[in-house]
Amino acid sequence: MLDIKFEKYIKEHCSPENEILAELNRETNLKALFPRMLSGHVLGKFLEIVGFMVRPNRILEIGTYTGYATICLAKCLAEKGLIHTIELNPELDYISTKYFKKSNVEDKVVKYTGNALEIIQTIDEKFDLVFIDADKENYLNYYQLVFDKMEKGGIILADNALWDGKVLNQTDNSDKETKGIIDFNDFVQQDDRVENVLIPLRDGVMLIRKI
Repeated sequence: MLDIKFEKYIKEHCSPENEILAELNRETNLKALFPRMLSGHVLGKFLEIVGFMVRPNRILEIGTYTGYATICLAKCLAEKGLIHTIELNPELDYISTKYFKKSNVEDKVVKYTGNALEIIQTIDEKFDLVFIDADKENYLNYYQLVFDKMEKGGIILADNALWDGKVLNQTDNSDKETKGIIDFNDFVQQDDRVENVLIPLRDGVMLIRKI
């Protein structure tokens, strides 16, 4: 959504991307469909820094893709912490597995393949941090499923909360993804169990704290 000059300036004023993440970035762009779905350098660094502020014991990630954000979040886990990550597409598993090993985080990652709406209900954990970056029409369903699994003071981060600006001009009710983001944003804004801020980082990140 930002002008390309601003995006370049922002990247130049972030801590550099490490070599393994840069390699994962390149391989994703070469081999995966829709490489724009990759969290990438700036968002990855943001997730990492927020994670270090929280120092979570348990993280839930909904939408592994090729594992970029998973690696960034795994770095900030407390000692003996775990990140549970769910991906619908099994064809991406070989890339994420490869880079979890390269990044020395494979022992901290619990991987699931399948429908997150079903899998979340089977995970018996309390989470300090949740990152939602999956099918947009289900953002509100994911939020409602994870809420009671969150510790008080826990953080939820939801990517694509601005959805290429479509949140401002939704007129087509058949566009389920845009409607899903709008419904999610509106619900969070009215939820008195949380405090939240919508950050115009990349495609928008909704940052939520359970109170």
